[in-house]
Amino acid sequence: MSVFRAILLLGSACGIGDDRVHAEVSRPNIVWITSEDNGPHLGCYGDSFATTPNLDQLAARGMIYRACWSNAPVCAPARTAIISGLYPTSTGSEHMRSTVRLPAGMKMVPQFLREAGYYCTNKSKEDYNLEKPGQVWDESSGKAHWRNRQPGQPFFAVFNSTVTHESQIRSRPHKPVHDPARVRVPAYHPDAVEVRQDWAQYYDKMAEMDAIAGRHLRELDEAGLADDTIIFYYGDHGPGMPRSKRWPYNSGLHVPLIVHVPAKYRHLAPMQYSPGGTTERLVSFVDLAPTLLSLAGIEPPEYLQGRAFMGRFEAAPNEYLHGFRGRMDERYDMVRTVRDGRFVYVRNFMPHRIYGQHVAYMFQTPTTRVWKNLFDQGKLTPAQARFWRTKPSEELYDLANDPDEVDNLAESPEHREILARLRTAMRDHALRVRDVGFLPEAEIHSRSRGRTPYEMGHDANAFPLERILATAELASSPRPDTINQLRAAFNDGDSAVRYWAATGMLNRGRDAVEATRPELHRALTDDSPSVRVVAAEALARHGSDADRRAALPVLVDLASFDRHGLYVAIHALNAIDLLGDKAAGVTDSIRGSFRGDEPLPARLKEYIPRLIEHITAHSP
Repeated sequence: MSVFRAILLLGSACGIGDDRVHAEVSRPNIVWITSEDNGPHLGCYGDSFATTPNLDQLAARGMIYRACWSNAPVCAPARTAIISGLYPTSTGSEHMRSTVRLPAGMKMVPQFLREAGYYCTNKSKEDYNLEKPGQVWDESSGKAHWRNRQPGQPFFAVFNSTVTHESQIRSRPHKPVHDPARVRVPAYHPDAVEVRQDWAQYYDKMAEMDAIAGRHLRELDEAGLADDTIIFYYGDHGPGMPRSKRWPYNSGLHVPLIVHVPAKYRHLAPMQYSPGGTTERLVSFVDLAPTLLSLAGIEPPEYLQGRAFMGRFEAAPNEYLHGFRGRMDERYDMVRTVRDGRFVYVRNFMPHRIYGQHVAYMFQTPTTRVWKNLFDQGKLTPAQARFWRTKPSEELYDLANDPDEVDNLAESPEHREILARLRTAMRDHALRVRDVGFLPEAEIHSRSRGRTPYEMGHDANAFPLERILATAELASSPRPDTINQLRAAFNDGDSAVRYWAATGMLNRGRDAVEATRPELHRALTDDSPSVRVVAAEALARHGSDADRRAALPVLVDLASFDRHGLYVAIHALNAIDLLGDKAAGVTDSIRGSFRGDEPLPARLKEYIPRLIEHITAHSP
């Protein structure tokens, strides 16, 4: 029985009227109005091109958070951070559409609210990378609504709009309402007709989303509930345009957040709250769960990694915000980002991978295709061309002077102290949350057999993160004097250390591969399939013909789902695809390695076929 119901029954037994009981246990209703794939392109955020009157009016009576980050630049891990209050890098759920469990005793945030008597509804997208630990919502469907609660019951209701999703900004035919000629094209995009049309359509969809938000706001007014309801509006990550979505720059992580607190519950608002006001407080999605509990009068459990920024249990502000990039659909990458009030630091742990890897879904957007074609024709500026090239180890951007994040200050002597401070913040955060993303995805699962990735990650014997992280930093560094340290790491007893040692050679190229040829050949028979994949890719890409002849059969074998499982197969197919012409001769073997009736998880079933299609379509 819920606490709410128990109090009602007790009050009735004691002869206390319903009105008095409700007054004594009064808690705010809470509504989250959310949208997909959009940044703070709203009039209330100063965007004069946007048509968003309803959200502008909400901001006029609420407060804008100017520095709110999604922790991931893509939907599933972003929503996973929200629902759990934990960084997906800590729970093993960072990779797109992966599925892992929470430890016993950990809950998703609506479960705490339901136990406290709240009626919790979600309309209707979930898309979590975590398995639900029991019933999470009272209702989660296209019909879910706060109206269906018991009389007088407080509610928490989520209404999610999909009209701004990536798939909608490229849907054709479409007649623009916002003039493409007036669009501001960011410095990293080419000024092409297709790009302008996609951006204009994005603004059209933002206007449609705003109208939907307006309907939800009017429902509360018409029901007489506006004075009893705290309202949040936010987007789930940056715009669905390429180099925003899927990329953990500010352009992919910065989202709008508007919060309205009615006068009745002003005591739950933060000190800086004022109607029509703004705040520069740093908040991110892991902070939403403890904030929600705090508003409901529930003390957030200690294991939550976010900080409540409102309510009875408001915590100290964040000094930094943290973002990440893992596997994006069928493509592997690893990036960690940090921002303070002004600067964004990016650490690329796989700098040998280009920014714009071929994600099939992303290439459905006209902007992506024309952008890549112009790069192939040599018609881009340096800022525009960078997306199609390999990455530096570190990046640093000054949002005050460079909002498009195209002027990398990582080598600037004037910014050396800032770079070092943010680099340390990234490292400290990884160690604090026990970032299991420093394992290859296959090993996240293999090391967690019999328990959860979170539990495995907090076991220093099973996951020696300090040693793994140090090797990953060496591997992604361009410094040539670290090769001997990486050579020694090939002999480490932990496979993740050996994985990063091989990755360091792959990152450095031909000279490094030649210098560590014996170690890489020995790694072709490593106990860890993930180590074998990276060693084989390094030898096949940067080694001699003899090296390639030894490495390619290893990759073909590892690409078999039947023999090695899903994550190893995806990893190996990525390596083969990126070899290009150097993988000539294995296309037929790859084509025959997948029947199509394998028992793949539903959320991941498209990724192997996409990779095989791309490999075979581009084979000589």
